[in-house]
Amino acid sequence: MGIDVTYPLLFLLLLPCAVLIYLYVLKSRNQTNRVETVVVAVLRSCVFSLIVFALTVPQLLLPVKGSTVVFLVDRSASVKDSGTKTLAWIEKSMEAMGRDDSFAVATFGGSAIAEQALTTKHTPISQFSGELEDDASRLDSGIQFASSLIPSYSSGRIVLFSDGNETAGSSVEEAKLLKNNNVELDVVPLSELAGEDVALKNVTLPPSIYQGEKTEIALEVYSNTAKKAAVRISLNDREIIKKTVDVKEGTNLFSFSHTAEQTGLQVYKAEIIAEKDTFTENNQLQAITNVKGTPKVLIVEGEPTGRLENILDGGGLIVESTIPEKLPTTLSGFLQYQSIVFNNVPATSVSENQMKMIEQSVKEFGNGFVMTGGENSFGLGGYFKTPIEDLLPVDMDIKGKKEMPSLGLMIVLDRSGSMDGNKLSLAKEAAARSVELLREKDTFGFIAFDDRPWEIIEAGPLKDKEKVVEKIRTLSSGGGTEIYSSLEMAYEKLMDAKLQRKHIILLTDGQSNTSNNYEDLIEEGKGKNITLSTVSIGSDADKNLLEELAGFGTGRYYDVTDASVIPSILSRETVMASRTYIEDSPFYPSIKDKTDWNTLFKDGVPKMNAYIATTAKQRALSSLISEKEDPVLAEWQYGMGTTAAFTSDISGKWSGEWPVWDRWGTFLNQLITNTLPKFESEPYMLTQDNSGEETVIKLESSTQNHLPVSVNVLSEKGEKIDVNTKLIAPGKHEVIMPKQSGMYFLSVEQNTNDGGTNLYQTGFTVPYSDEYLQQGLNKKLIKDLLAVSGGQELKEESEAFRKMQTMARQEQSISSWLLLAAFLLLFCEIAVRRFGWHRVSRGFAGIRKESENISYKQEKRTKKRKKSKQIVLKEEEPKHIKIEPKGSAPTRNPKNEPVNKLSQSEREEQMKRLIEARKRKK
Repeated sequence: MGIDVTYPLLFLLLLPCAVLIYLYVLKSRNQTNRVETVVVAVLRSCVFSLIVFALTVPQLLLPVKGSTVVFLVDRSASVKDSGTKTLAWIEKSMEAMGRDDSFAVATFGGSAIAEQALTTKHTPISQFSGELEDDASRLDSGIQFASSLIPSYSSGRIVLFSDGNETAGSSVEEAKLLKNNNVELDVVPLSELAGEDVALKNVTLPPSIYQGEKTEIALEVYSNTAKKAAVRISLNDREIIKKTVDVKEGTNLFSFSHTAEQTGLQVYKAEIIAEKDTFTENNQLQAITNVKGTPKVLIVEGEPTGRLENILDGGGLIVESTIPEKLPTTLSGFLQYQSIVFNNVPATSVSENQMKMIEQSVKEFGNGFVMTGGENSFGLGGYFKTPIEDLLPVDMDIKGKKEMPSLGLMIVLDRSGSMDGNKLSLAKEAAARSVELLREKDTFGFIAFDDRPWEIIEAGPLKDKEKVVEKIRTLSSGGGTEIYSSLEMAYEKLMDAKLQRKHIILLTDGQSNTSNNYEDLIEEGKGKNITLSTVSIGSDADKNLLEELAGFGTGRYYDVTDASVIPSILSRETVMASRTYIEDSPFYPSIKDKTDWNTLFKDGVPKMNAYIATTAKQRALSSLISEKEDPVLAEWQYGMGTTAAFTSDISGKWSGEWPVWDRWGTFLNQLITNTLPKFESEPYMLTQDNSGEETVIKLESSTQNHLPVSVNVLSEKGEKIDVNTKLIAPGKHEVIMPKQSGMYFLSVEQNTNDGGTNLYQTGFTVPYSDEYLQQGLNKKLIKDLLAVSGGQELKEESEAFRKMQTMARQEQSISSWLLLAAFLLLFCEIAVRRFGWHRVSRGFAGIRKESENISYKQEKRTKKRKKSKQIVLKEEEPKHIKIEPKGSAPTRNPKNEPVNKLSQSEREEQMKRLIEARKRKK
């Protein structure tokens, strides 16, 4: 046991205290009572000493029995097969565990978790069950986490199982802190048997080239053994090179050539394949180059006709066409085009994620976008509140809703347990969008069903849209699935309603528990002008039944595999139910003043039959408008890109005389050309540093422009990455982003001194983690860890619970007791100074004497009580006693003759007289 003080410098306060005591003694030396002066000085010294000692925060150091051991296990990919061996090692070490010892088990990779909490039981876990990222080794995080499991009052030791290869952080710096906390760090090296491994370490090619130019693709390959391997190189997921190469042990360099035929950002992916390869994660890398040349346009058509492609081919553009189901699913797939055209494409055929990537390619990378009309476009196509609506110059919602025919809409939604999660969330969002598309006088009802129908929104006019939407979004999942009764209720709500349009939308992902006569119900509804559309979600839905119901109900059937299209389906159905978005009265579009189209229409504008009604956005330029002032041709700039909306069709069904107009081809080419990127390309030299915990991109401009830049980085999935951009020198910028392997696209926007804009586009790849490289045992790092922590490399399992180098002590503060003692002595000092030492001493003496007297009297009283009790007992014995007259002594009967027996009252009276007589004698 010992004593530790937190603030030892406070002992210096004793110096002024000593001066005060000296001054007091000096001042009191002429007083007659020197004893009192000495007593006060001593008491005051004790008070000062106790208070100062308490201010230093002293603590008793009490020894703690037992020790705590935390087994910290590396579970990263480089030692992925060592788990069984490590668990066996831990289990055997339990044989040396003492009765008062405790242990815990933690594991780490990219992060750290506890596998077994701190316990005194001698039974460790049998397997690792925690989920970790195995693509990184954060030894520093693991050590920090393990040390937090050791109580501050206990002796602690961390037993680290690792190969010593860390991918980020500094474990040595973290180990230095352990010594200050009296925690030991021991290491059990994990050395995996090195397998054969071939790794692709780097792929390089020029950052930008021209169309038709031959480029060199350089590959750097590392192998720990000589063997044959296959090299495959693909461009935008299309294989262009495949060769077998001889790989020697060590570093290998291979070069391949390819002629760039397509323009835009092109993604080259290189792969190397070999037999008996330990890691497949290090076998592929990607590189990006920007091919300059003739712009390339992608035409997306719901029903391919080739008509638009043939028209644009003669306009100096490279044109490709596809159907919506074959649209790219990655951002790189869209960035290879300078503009994208949606020709009568329904939103129900394009996923929400694909729409987001198109929106990002326009906003951040300056690409163009054009939408043309038709029965599957704009509001009729279900684009209300989608990313495509965000980028277009028109809103899908239309003005003049009061002129629409009255509409009654019932949504019948499956809320069974199988809908729980993303499907139900999207379905609720879809219903909310439908409400926003309706007018306040329209009738709306919402029925949710599981094993029975639940009327969430009672059918009636929409008086409070916000309240209805809020109620829809609070819907939760339920039990089974029973369709008929819910559909029957929806029909009953609309049967007698006096409305011009009545429509029901049924959405489910399951099969009904009952079979009823749906055909009679739907036929009866058709007699009341009620139509029915159905939506099946997933593979478990009764697709045949739902398709038949939509056929009977003269509606549409949607087979949904991607739940993200549900909102587009319901918004499309809501718009189509009103049947008023199509303006089909022939007219001549009007040209707005000060437009670039004046030259093209100098001889007049052809007649048009129909278009889809939309509303122009505030900043949009409506070059052509209808008689109702609805936009027929609208354009605007969205972010860095330009988009256009032509609300009539291309086929001639709606556009009337336009397809036979002699300038029709010129119009379409100019429409798309106007959306092509218009920025000037500013060349930057890009360098990348992945050595630290973050990825650092350095951009250097040849012009050394000091104006600020706007940098955007997007992932392959179109997700925007948070980056930190800073100017480090004129024309030099540094972009810092989280280090996460994958392919990224970067755009740099910078204003020029003359008011223009420069835009630089490129891409880069953050390679796989070093965890997937065969590096063997890092003996140097292990040696450094042991040196700074004072631990040792363990050879035997029993060493894990060996005696700690430093005995742990539990701290117990005694400041409060010292202060209590100081106050008691202070009261004594006050008493001495107030009453004088003689009085106090006499008072203490009197108290002692009085205490003795009290003790003596108490003892005497006790003796008397005992004696009286003996007399009483003696008197109670039956004897022959003669009662003498008062004043004479009693005499005993000489012949022992029996006397008259006394009564109880006489006996009590006799006892009282005897007691009184004895008292008088005393």
